[in-house]
Amino acid sequence: MQALSAVFFFVVAIGVLVSVHEFGHFWVARRLGVKVLRFSIGFGKPLLSWRRKNDPTEYVIAAIPLGGYVQMLDEREGPVEAAELDQAFNRKPVLSRCAVVVAGPAFNFLFAILAYWLIFMIGVSGLKPIVGPVTPGSLADQGGFQTMDIIKDVGGTETPTWSGVLLELLSASLNRHSVDVTVEDDGGFERHREIAFQSLPDIVNQERLMDVVGIRPFRPLLPPVIGHIEAGSAADLSGMMVGDKVLAWDDVLVESWDDWVNMIRANPGQEFPVLIERNGVEQVLFLQPQRVSTPTGDIGRIGAGVDVPAGFGDEMSTTVRYPVIQALVKGADRCVEMSLLTFRMLGHMIGGSVSASNISGPISIAQYAGESAGMGLVAFLGYLALISISLGVLNLLPIPILDGGHLLYYLIEMVKGSPVSEQTMMFGQRIGIALLVGVMVLAFYNDLVRLFS
Repeated sequence: MQALSAVFFFVVAIGVLVSVHEFGHFWVARRLGVKVLRFSIGFGKPLLSWRRKNDPTEYVIAAIPLGGYVQMLDEREGPVEAAELDQAFNRKPVLSRCAVVVAGPAFNFLFAILAYWLIFMIGVSGLKPIVGPVTPGSLADQGGFQTMDIIKDVGGTETPTWSGVLLELLSASLNRHSVDVTVEDDGGFERHREIAFQSLPDIVNQERLMDVVGIRPFRPLLPPVIGHIEAGSAADLSGMMVGDKVLAWDDVLVESWDDWVNMIRANPGQEFPVLIERNGVEQVLFLQPQRVSTPTGDIGRIGAGVDVPAGFGDEMSTTVRYPVIQALVKGADRCVEMSLLTFRMLGHMIGGSVSASNISGPISIAQYAGESAGMGLVAFLGYLALISISLGVLNLLPIPILDGGHLLYYLIEMVKGSPVSEQTMMFGQRIGIALLVGVMVLAFYNDLVRLFS
């Protein structure tokens, strides 16, 4: 069911975003007097097609939902009647052709702004940016961070949630400079901390960022109370029951669920006495964690889960929402910020300072689609906005067969005063196809590595 959900929401997302992109080309082309022959969502065999009255365009939904296209009247693709020459794309001024090409990515960015606008009006929920343990000797430790610091802004940008902190720190890490962080300390006083990213040996990805910085979100400690037990597991065989509170492991006090998990993981296959409290009465059980092999070594597992009290951790979350106009401004700012960040990440990948393992393919994108949809409307809108920005940025790259490649040809045409030759364009297309195929192979490889690791 998870796989079906991922595929369904992936198809929905691609269908929506491709429609937005191609509608941009279509809308601007029609406004500039270009005759559009076909507007297709998907490639391959048409599943559904129709025409509207007094409309020359054929609208198509095709079998392969991984793209789309707008076919315009063009003398390079076939004979054009004399009466329609003024509607041919190739006969339009170069600036008009540039406008038609740019419109696709531009509509992707506009869609992202609208999505973020809705998100900021509905409300963004997240963890309050309260600093938990600070790793000794880390960048955060060197910058003076303390446990229970509340991060107010990073580099002057307000950060009401941890996701905002992550975004700003990732951007600062790409710049490789020191960033000022304003915090409210445990005593309620405003302080300034610093993270010196110029000392990093290389640029890190988002997954490793907090490990390198050396801070983690503060989490209130869960009490070590058993919430559920798998049948036939080590916990079940020991006689443990739901509701048992773990007091000690081999005479070592257990103060939190994290303590309990760490003890279990560190002692695979070894039997120890465990002191528990059940219905107010203390008793001793003997527990032998199952040995489980992992890529980093053997760990212990007992097949038990924690009992999370109702409302636990609610004080650690927050919801940020804005009025209509302010939400629109915030949405535009977020779109610009994410677009620039994407361009910079691509630049660092080309330069070799960011690993190409960050490139995701259809499998990962589909997984993210299913996961975000399962988290609710706001999460799915955020996913759509991010993918829409990625499509916009990708299509603006100066690679032949992409919109950016066509723009490059038109810029050359402006400089030399005549169109690029068909031979040059064909050669460029072969290079563009080779580059895209190479990127897709790499993306599939990264997906498979993530899937099986």
